[in-house]
Amino acid sequence: MKRNLSLWLGLLAFALMPALAQAPTGKIHGHVTNPTGASTTSGSVSLSTDGGHNAKFTFPVDANGDYKGEAPPGTYTVVFRQPDTPADKMIDSIDNVKVVAGQDVLQDVDMSRKEYIDKLAPDQKKQLEELKKHNSEAMQANQIIKGINADLRTVIQDFNDADAASKAAVQALGAAASRADLEAKIEQIKAAKYTDIETLMLKDTAAKPDASVLWAELGKAQVGLKKYDAGEVSLKKALEVDAASKKPNIPVQGSANAGLGEIYARAGKVPEANAAYDTAAKVDPTGAGVYLKNEAVIFSQTGNADAQAAAADEAIKAAPNDPLPYYLKGQGLIQKATFDSKTNMIVLPPGCAEAYQKYLELDPTGQFAGDVKGILAQAGQKIVSTYKAPKK
Repeated sequence: MKRNLSLWLGLLAFALMPALAQAPTGKIHGHVTNPTGASTTSGSVSLSTDGGHNAKFTFPVDANGDYKGEAPPGTYTVVFRQPDTPADKMIDSIDNVKVVAGQDVLQDVDMSRKEYIDKLAPDQKKQLEELKKHNSEAMQANQIIKGINADLRTVIQDFNDADAASKAAVQALGAAASRADLEAKIEQIKAAKYTDIETLMLKDTAAKPDASVLWAELGKAQVGLKKYDAGEVSLKKALEVDAASKKPNIPVQGSANAGLGEIYARAGKVPEANAAYDTAAKVDPTGAGVYLKNEAVIFSQTGNADAQAAAADEAIKAAPNDPLPYYLKGQGLIQKATFDSKTNMIVLPPGCAEAYQKYLELDPTGQFAGDVKGILAQAGQKIVSTYKAPKK
């Protein structure tokens, strides 16, 4: 009988064990904020029943500043500590926090609350105010930079759209549209894009005047709008700001000098234009071919044939496998062609036929191939491909 009673009591104890292991608990979670109002991403939150001296349950603070855990029902002191806080110290505590069985209690640890700030020593309060001011300024600066970066992405797209204005005009008016209508549409598209860029960059240079790239983009847009005086001021400002920066922006220096070169070329100031374009090519050698080719194009547009041919020669030296400078050189030189009434042939000046021949060799089906072949035929020239481009 004694043995049966012992066995029965043992079975009863075993049956009671699962019930004891499944005692009801409650959940607690929250967010930890430092005195500046920013999230705290390290440390731990503990639950204490003796005012915070001994932690009964401890939960880590994650990278987002959040914590969560479970504990038996009861009234606790919530304690926050950093990893290096001594065991007998605490950063912050909140009394009378109740954990309820079956519920998830929200309890933030907000060290920016007045109650916490009031307990700080005067020197700590002063440091906190300075830190808040610094953080506020940093946040404002970050917002400005974020907006400027978004504007620059728009500017890049606007410049691309302006470059593709001819194609857009054909798509808008149709291939049968007159040349005059197409040119008017092209100018309309470009003006809209450059105006958008100018508006954005005027705003952004006012917000961040120490960014050379903003002045450079502003100047390029103003040149596109034929606001040459304003463009010159903006481009010179870009170079001035860049010279004062700790890290030079080579593309800015190149594009700003090239922009000044265009302004001077359109004003007929050939020496100044040559000097500006040469500077662009020297400071940004990777873009030298493009800068010098554009110089020849601008002189072509302004009707300065001699300057055009000379600029094309420099472009050929920088990029000997680019066909367009050879055409631009020939186009500049042909202005000095003469007519031989005996042969009814035009007489090309030295270097002209060779430039045209090289253009055809590099781009036999190019945009100007038909015109070039016609000119060579009128000069009695046989098309050959023996011209050797000068080496860099």
